[in-house]
Amino acid sequence: MDSPIPHWPKNEQPREKLRLLGAQSLSDAELLAIFLRVGVQGKSAVTLAKDVLHYFGSLPRLLASSPEEFIRIHGMGISKWSQIQAAYELVKRSLEDGLAQGSIFSTPGHVKEFLQAKIGGLPHEVFVCLHLDSNLHLIECQELFRGSITQTAVYPREILKEALARNASAMIVAHNHPSGNPLPSSADQELTVTLMKALQLVDIPLLDHCIVSNRGFFSFSESGLMNIDKN
Repeated sequence: MDSPIPHWPKNEQPREKLRLLGAQSLSDAELLAIFLRVGVQGKSAVTLAKDVLHYFGSLPRLLASSPEEFIRIHGMGISKWSQIQAAYELVKRSLEDGLAQGSIFSTPGHVKEFLQAKIGGLPHEVFVCLHLDSNLHLIECQELFRGSITQTAVYPREILKEALARNASAMIVAHNHPSGNPLPSSADQELTVTLMKALQLVDIPLLDHCIVSNRGFFSFSESGLMNIDKN
């Protein structure tokens, strides 16, 4: 049986530890415990948080959980799920705002971090377009297509229409692989060629095609696959 957190030494209590040492000093369970606030009978909030993380297997899986999944855990309810989802959404919006303020190629790691936060943990496949201006600043990150876990129907005509409507000067496209494997399929490679050819007709270069999962990240550009034959 755990003793309640208020009975712990001050420097071991998650909120006090955060105040003294900063959020980076806390474990995943300690950070989650701050949101949970209280535990259940016989378990502190930290132990309960460890149980939640063990149940889902990873933080991305927890953050992508549905309310129905979340409340199956004893002591968890819609209120706690909502608080976690709200905090997660704030982080994603903060990343998107930061990305919009500077040239994305000055911080390629930021793009990776942003895309992984945005779509990496989703249980379904989505396809997004990063519309860029002439200075490579983000105009908008737009989710265009949503599909099953195995495939997404992507229509190049729609991508061109949306890019032209936003007066985009360049574009990065990305989609997620809920399976966890970020490596491109032959269909992903064929799609990249099709999009490059289509966008070339309206003088909008496709700078990269990124594939994101909760376990990895793949960039066609970094892998040299954007130099494929367009003829």
